[in-house]
Amino acid sequence: MRNNVDQKVMLELDDVSQYFQLSRHKILKAVDHVSFKIHEGETVGLVGESGCGKTTTGRSILKLYTPNTGNIYFKGKDVFSFNSEEEKRYRKEAQMIFQNPHASLNPRMTVREIVGTGMKIHDLVKPKEMDAKVEALLRQVGLNKDHMSRFPHEFSGGQKQRIGIARALSVDPDFIVCDEPISALDVSIQAQVLNMLKDLQDTRGLTYLFIAHDLSVVKYISDRIIVMYLGTIVEEATAEELYRNPQHPYTKVLLSSIPVADPKQARKKERLVVKGEVTSPINPPDSCRFAGRCPNAEKRCFEEMPSLCDVSPEHRVACFMIEQYFRP
Repeated sequence: MRNNVDQKVMLELDDVSQYFQLSRHKILKAVDHVSFKIHEGETVGLVGESGCGKTTTGRSILKLYTPNTGNIYFKGKDVFSFNSEEEKRYRKEAQMIFQNPHASLNPRMTVREIVGTGMKIHDLVKPKEMDAKVEALLRQVGLNKDHMSRFPHEFSGGQKQRIGIARALSVDPDFIVCDEPISALDVSIQAQVLNMLKDLQDTRGLTYLFIAHDLSVVKYISDRIIVMYLGTIVEEATAEELYRNPQHPYTKVLLSSIPVADPKQARKKERLVVKGEVTSPINPPDSCRFAGRCPNAEKRCFEEMPSLCDVSPEHRVACFMIEQYFRP
């Protein structure tokens, strides 16, 4: 576990909201007033159900979307105030590994072109040195020289994801958004890719935002974990603390759903089941988004939006039931 006390903040989201106007009266609140920090060299896991706003958060960080409210700071500077030179540097320093390796690679380009384009745009290598650089990157992600002249359709899903990782690494970034990088892969390949990401972080000093819906995977790779539900953060803690002492009812549900390999232990494990309808992210009420499914919900939960309160120095929870014990 990394110690963040002496580490600089690499990325900070301050009250960021990302809305999509579906029609005159319908607004999809994909990300709603989200704030968190990522320190240099750490991995922050962002977890939650499909549609909770994880990927939208990652895309907003990389300026693929423009947030409706709030600010995003990279190395202390607002990314939406960059001039052209700073913008180009940001595109180099912050990269993304996309969720779907089948759709994120240009089918008309060879691996040499896919991996080498970024280096060419940012003038990182001389033309005569390009092949050697691409080959070195491919070897680093478990591929070889023979793959350089092939097209994406000639590879398996795991190999395509390795190409995507090589592309992200090609411009020597400091920060990478890993958007469910193993969800489309076979289980036998997932561990290989996870171990590779950890090794690359150690050798290159990378910082990750690791987006996933599988808490067992996130625990393995993350220093801290942020749990999202319908566009809002409901809990944030170190990986060890979150698994040892979950506080929010939704986090407890997610943890109870993690499968256990041992059949005897699986039969003993209590599985929490939530009832009720999921709140629509379209024009949602300004109240707790989980209230309609929470077994402990009270009247206040349907009327107000809970804010994150400190359970400990490294643990925050947005829940009125918890707030009454920890709020001064």
